Amino acid sequence: MNKDILKKLNHESFYFKTIPIYFLTLLKNYFRLQIEGLENIPKKGSVLITPNHSGFSGIDALLLNYVLVNEAKRLPRVLTHKFWFGTKISSAIFQKLGFFEATYENGKVYLNRKNAVVLFPEGEQGNFKPSQKMYQLQEFKRGFVRLAIETDSPIVPALIIGAEESNFTLSQLHLNHFLKGITLPLPINLIPLPAKWKIKFLDPIYLPYDKSALENTELIHEITSDIEDLMQRKINEELKKRSSVYF
Repeated sequence: MNKDILKKLNHESFYFKTIPIYFLTLLKNYFRLQIEGLENIPKKGSVLITPNHSGFSGIDALLLNYVLVNEAKRLPRVLTHKFWFGTKISSAIFQKLGFFEATYENGKVYLNRKNAVVLFPEGEQGNFKPSQKMYQLQEFKRGFVRLAIETDSPIVPALIIGAEESNFTLSQLHLNHFLKGITLPLPINLIPLPAKWKIKFLDPIYLPYDKSALENTELIHEITSDIEDLMQRKINEELKKRSSVYF
């Protein structure tokens, strides 16, 4: 590869496509990942992708990122738990790979730049919930609906099936005194089990509202609840289709 080609390489794309590729390809094969609904992701322009969150390890975010980069050909911004940005080193590494702290302002900035943004509406309560609540969506936060309206971005709900059976969680640890209110999981297994995974992208949702709707709390709540109900129904349908979890 000559110097001219190197100069043309998108710096960001280089990190996305080379550094984690071997590890994530291994994970994809380990979980025998199936992918459906890629056609529902816009090829360009802003889009807000809203998956269910499960499995304490965060592998769901990594594999979803992998799928968006390598299959959907989008370079996403994944809004994730502030725990991963506790040091300058960890913050620099995750930002190079497209992961940023889950704040409203970060979401707005990257959607306004016409990026694909991944936001988990359940927040940490989704992937840190005890396994006795597996596939039971935790109450969605409403910020993602506000972001979609404010930036005029479609919402593409995404279902992640299999992560719940890969990493089991006994309960939650609330570290209010030591880590400024951070909640962490109490895991049962640290090495993920080889459950079969599926990531499915649902039809895009276009919200026909202008920014004045941001003041309508009741409307925002209704839209949030409708999307949560839709995703729960679709998750239940996918679970019924499975013939087995591990084989």
